[in-house]
Amino acid sequence: MNHKNVLITNDVETTSILNHCLSDETGKLVLTQGMPRLLDLYSKYNVKATFFFTGYIAQLYPEIVKMILKDGHEIGSHGLTHETDKAFDVLDLKTQKDHLTISKKILEDISGTEVISFRAPAARVSKDIVIALSETGYKIDSSVSSQRIDMFLSFGSLKKLNWLFTPRKPYFTNKDSIFKSGDSDILEIPISAAGFPYIGTFMRISPALNRFTRNMLHVETKVTGRPFNFLTHPNEFIDEKLINEKIQRRGSNLLSYWMGDILRHKLKTKNLGQKAIPIFERELKFFQKKNYDFVTCRELYKQKLKINASK
Repeated sequence: MNHKNVLITNDVETTSILNHCLSDETGKLVLTQGMPRLLDLYSKYNVKATFFFTGYIAQLYPEIVKMILKDGHEIGSHGLTHETDKAFDVLDLKTQKDHLTISKKILEDISGTEVISFRAPAARVSKDIVIALSETGYKIDSSVSSQRIDMFLSFGSLKKLNWLFTPRKPYFTNKDSIFKSGDSDILEIPISAAGFPYIGTFMRISPALNRFTRNMLHVETKVTGRPFNFLTHPNEFIDEKLINEKIQRRGSNLLSYWMGDILRHKLKTKNLGQKAIPIFERELKFFQKKNYDFVTCRELYKQKLKINASK
């Protein structure tokens, strides 16, 4: 029987889902509500998770990084900022390297631990991200979501079409493309999907369909050993007040505004805050009942190196 691993990965940022904007006040709620609620839940189920922090929220609230250290969770980088116009699929190589270097230093100075894992904001990457990661001291990426089909509801959708052809199990990437396997030193750990993504947003939008997706993925894991990689955000578990009925336009054209801003916003605001906790807890109970091991990205990387060394 194949060994079963599950990664619970968390993107920590100042995005207000309800108000569809970046907000320092949202960051404060992530510190005081979202993170404590998640950490309590993870402690209850003995979850070791990976948290990807933007450099911005780490500098704004350094305690948000420090609070995960005592429980043995991993600190990863979520880039420097979550601003849409500074996504990694639109930055040139030098700027990508600058953002990676600065965010890494911020997190390492706060935590005193080495940062080797990265996830791009909004999972937006270009093919040359492998060079940028390798040259700035990273070993792991988790920005690809293999065979996920809802990319048109997010920004950077054209480059995300590459997801349709990426390997499903963790793979060392090609030096010229993060979307292909090869002999680089960067390990890609794909975010789980089976057409539909297995992520917190989808879990809240349709808990029943999310369980169906998870059950299909579970069968695959039993057959192939592919680890689960569930993506969620602490800002999904905060209780905010609506301060602006108008949806901020971030899309560069009418179609991206309607798909990436209006429709996506309407879907993403379901079951926010405390209502999301019992829905998420059912997922953790499933993995506990099915005898999965909760591992971090760093731990999976070490497992992969050990397997490769024994071949």
